[in-house]
Amino acid sequence: MKILLIYPLCPDSYWSFKHALKFISKKAAVPPLGLITVSAMLPSAWQKKLVDMNVSKLKTCDIMWADYVFISAMYIQKESVSKVVAECKKLNKKIVAGGPLFTQEYKNYPLIDHFILNEAEITLPLFLNDLNAGLPQRLYKTNEFADISSTPVPDYHLLERKKYAFMNIQVSRGCPYACNFCEITALLGRNVRMKTAAQILKELDSLYNLNWRGSVFIVDDNFIGNKKSVKNHLLPFMKRWMIAHKFPFTFNTETSINLADDEKLMSLMVQTGFNSTFIGIETPEEQSLHDCNKVQNKNRDLLESVKKIQNAGLQVSGGFIVGFDSDSPTVFQRQIDFIQKSGIVSAMVGLLNAPKNTRLYEQLKAENRLTNEATGNNTDLSMNFIPKMNLDELLEGYKSIIQNIYSTKPYYRRLRQLLLNYNRQSNRQSKISFALLVAFFKSIIIIGFLNRGRTEYWKLIIWTLFNKPGSIVEAITYTVYGYHFQTVYGLKNRNLKYP
Repeated sequence: MKILLIYPLCPDSYWSFKHALKFISKKAAVPPLGLITVSAMLPSAWQKKLVDMNVSKLKTCDIMWADYVFISAMYIQKESVSKVVAECKKLNKKIVAGGPLFTQEYKNYPLIDHFILNEAEITLPLFLNDLNAGLPQRLYKTNEFADISSTPVPDYHLLERKKYAFMNIQVSRGCPYACNFCEITALLGRNVRMKTAAQILKELDSLYNLNWRGSVFIVDDNFIGNKKSVKNHLLPFMKRWMIAHKFPFTFNTETSINLADDEKLMSLMVQTGFNSTFIGIETPEEQSLHDCNKVQNKNRDLLESVKKIQNAGLQVSGGFIVGFDSDSPTVFQRQIDFIQKSGIVSAMVGLLNAPKNTRLYEQLKAENRLTNEATGNNTDLSMNFIPKMNLDELLEGYKSIIQNIYSTKPYYRRLRQLLLNYNRQSNRQSKISFALLVAFFKSIIIIGFLNRGRTEYWKLIIWTLFNKPGSIVEAITYTVYGYHFQTVYGLKNRNLKYP
């Protein structure tokens, strides 16, 4: 068999980092980990080719070469998915689809030949057996959750690795919490299933042997979902591996806010090479946290928790939401104040949406408040339900948050706050690479001279050199992130522009 694996185009968004990537001459932030994991589950004798449309063009000759086209996608990639499917069918190629989009919406894609839904460790072997027997079915799905202790090392060799800013690995699936707007538990369950330490070390070996050096994103929705196993088993193994290999990687991941309660765990993560984590803060409104069942965030000083994590040596990026039923008009300024005081430079603020199969979706469906499907894009001003607050007031309040956290002066103020809060640890080799030097000079030209926020840029660079010289790399990195955020939100000309 000849298998073409296609990852559709992601539109420009908060998470695309498209406008930041050009500073380091990269095409995409992360590769399609799901697809290269599925590739590793296919028979080794089969020929496989990957086209990630975010780093290279899909050519007609690629499609013509294949016996089957495998495609995986998220909601935000819907537009590109439709084009890919149409092109493949025009060329009379059979399509096999899986991943979050199709698991939720397979009925909307009548042209696709086969669906391998839920977790491929369970459903893909069923398809392969039927294919070998000459009787492949159209739909393979399951209500069970996979044992990922036998999941193979992803086919990293298929990637055009130099085109990515990060490589990625997965340690666990599932989350012990049940936030009512989150689809993770619907897709992956509340029981946290983990790979073995030996599996993770094999994946690190694979990346190392392919000469990858630099950032590795651990894609778990909550890396500390099984805190005991991570702290007492996995991290000690990873730490020893990192020391033996002279710290070739830096790790970032996603965790829940209760990371702040465990100083030993934070310290061990930093010693292992972690330098940042994304946390769902959501809102400083206690009632809204209660309403959405965000139990891990309730009854705590969220600002103090963020600062504890930063002081331990981990930068914090965060997710924030407005549009909860209990939100009042005061929530907008409260969000602004919290974000500015926290030093969370990468603050992803979105309007509440209800993905399919979540408890929020079912609640709003029962209340007859659903209007359409969620787009998966956090920057397009869309909501898929009728909010309790007047929609125009909600949209204006949301825009005011973006204006007040991503305009040049408040953004650079928040960046200085991060550098003050962040206790940078230097337990690993710190080499200034050629790529980093090129990025620095590009930032000087594009942000320091050509951008209208250049005065604040130079103030920050000078302030950092005098006050936190060891954090100059972080300072420059976040000026580049700021350039991306301001471009996505249309703030470079001080005027919010949305599609």
